[in-house]
Amino acid sequence: MPRFTQVDAFASRPFTGNPAAVIPLDAWLPDDVLVAIAAENNLSETAFLLATPGGPADHELRWFTPTSEIAMCGHATLASGHVLLSDDLSLSAVRFATRQAGVLEVRRADGGYVLDLPATMVTAADAGDARVAPLLAALGLADAAVFFSVPPVQETALIVLPDEAAVRALAPDMVALAAVRLMAICTAPGVATDMVSRVFVPAWGVDEDPVTGAAHAALAPWWSARLGRAETTAHQASRRGGDMLCRVEGGRVLLTGQCVTVIEGVISV
Repeated sequence: MPRFTQVDAFASRPFTGNPAAVIPLDAWLPDDVLVAIAAENNLSETAFLLATPGGPADHELRWFTPTSEIAMCGHATLASGHVLLSDDLSLSAVRFATRQAGVLEVRRADGGYVLDLPATMVTAADAGDARVAPLLAALGLADAAVFFSVPPVQETALIVLPDEAAVRALAPDMVALAAVRLMAICTAPGVATDMVSRVFVPAWGVDEDPVTGAAHAALAPWWSARLGRAETTAHQASRRGGDMLCRVEGGRVLLTGQCVTVIEGVISV
């Protein structure tokens, strides 16, 4: 039976940050079984690992929400690195080959880990873009600056609000937002951090994601360009909440955070 570890990622103590399940496999199970396991876990993401010794990376990595496979997940990658690096203290880093996001790395840092992701670039929405009106309506906003991700990454929208209070006050219509079918990242200048955000992904089975590494692959370059420095601090203002340090280096985003193991066991399949 596969080993099961539940990890709170981007968290310094249990029951904060974003929980992810990490399940190493000896061989890939059918996709419908992977989706069923993720649905059973009912977390934002379940990460499945398959060791690939001698390959371009140490493991192959796939991520599933309770309804579907996704192109990139930051917090479940960080959680996967935490599990593997906790198992083997001689390792300084671990590399993951993914199907759509290239090779990702998690390495040790003082008091935590650094997650290396490809940057997600965004561009201002064109006038008349048919996605803007239903997106803003679903978020309960009359107006806001909207930016859309540059293909071929998974469709993402960056919605810029005036202040942290506006981000915290959001109460989206999740049914309407699910019909827009993208990751909605709402952000503003933070009070105690450079940026604050909330992330909504009901189209992929996650109404509000607690702390989203993949979202910061878009947030970090956007805020870095506006603040004129490579390094920024971030807080995701979900109910659980989470913090990270972001650094932009070329086409990569480096996210520094901590992890806590909260559940260990086996899963019967």
